Amino acid sequence: MNVIFSLDQIQKVAEQIIAANPKKIILFNGEMGVGKTTLIKQLCKSLGVEDATSSPTFSLVNEYQTINNQTVYHFDFYRLNKETEALDMGVDDYLYSGNWCFIEWSEKIASLIPEEHSTINIKLLPDGKRELELV
Repeated sequence: MNVIFSLDQIQKVAEQIIAANPKKIILFNGEMGVGKTTLIKQLCKSLGVEDATSSPTFSLVNEYQTINNQTVYHFDFYRLNKETEALDMGVDDYLYSGNWCFIEWSEKIASLIPEEHSTINIKLLPDGKRELELV
């Protein structure tokens, strides 16, 4: 799936991503400030999360429940120095739980990512729109 969108179209893009039936572990790649967290917040909302969502930059992981009792984990590994820090927090339990796992800065835990995952690459275009690729 490839799409070019502006931020006011993010709800539609989130719905398209879910409709594309990605793997439940999704890696989000893109430069700082490109909108990874904003997209993840909208994906959570589209999946039925009603609670406020935020970036887990300092906590490393936030957990949310959807209205139909699914669990969504949002990881931000930007501040990680070593993969062992992720292991110490029990990342394997999350990744193999069968729940949604949205992961920012996954390159920090590259060898721990399960083979079965999807990837979203986001680029900021010169006109301010975003180019998204789901693989």
